[in-house]
Amino acid sequence: QVQLVESGGGLVQAGGSLRLSCAASGGSLNNYAVGWFRQAPGKEREFVAAISWNGGRRVYTDSMKGRFTISRDNAKRTVDLQMNSLKPEDTAVYYCAADQILSRIVESTSSGAWGQGTQVTVSS
Repeated sequence: QVQLVESGGGLVQAGGSLRLSCAASGGSLNNYAVGWFRQAPGKEREFVAAISWNGGRRVYTDSMKGRFTISRDNAKRTVDLQMNSLKPEDTAVYYCAADQILSRIVESTSSGAWGQGTQVTVSS
C-alpha cells in the first residue's frame, strides 16, 4: 500500500489561492483513484474532490465546484488540488486518499492509503 504525503498548505487571505499536492512515498499513484478530504476543527471529515486513475473522471462536492480543481500528472506522480477564491470556512486540514476504486473515495468508504494532512488557514 502506498504512503501519501500532502504539501502546499499554508495561510492565505480570503479570496486568495493555494495549490495542494499529493504524492506517494516509496511508490506511485498512477494506478489509483485519488481524492481530497478536509476536516475543520469540531467538524466531521468531508469529501472535497476525487479523480480517477487516468484523470478521465472527476467528482466534486457541489459547494466547491467552480472554485476547486483536481488534476493529476502521472509523469510527476502527483495529484493536485487547485483552490481559488478561498473563504475562511475553507480553513481545515486537507488530506489525500488513494484507492483502486473511485467510488470508495467518493462515498468515503475507502480503507486505502491516507496522508497525514496539510493545514490550510484562510484569514478574513
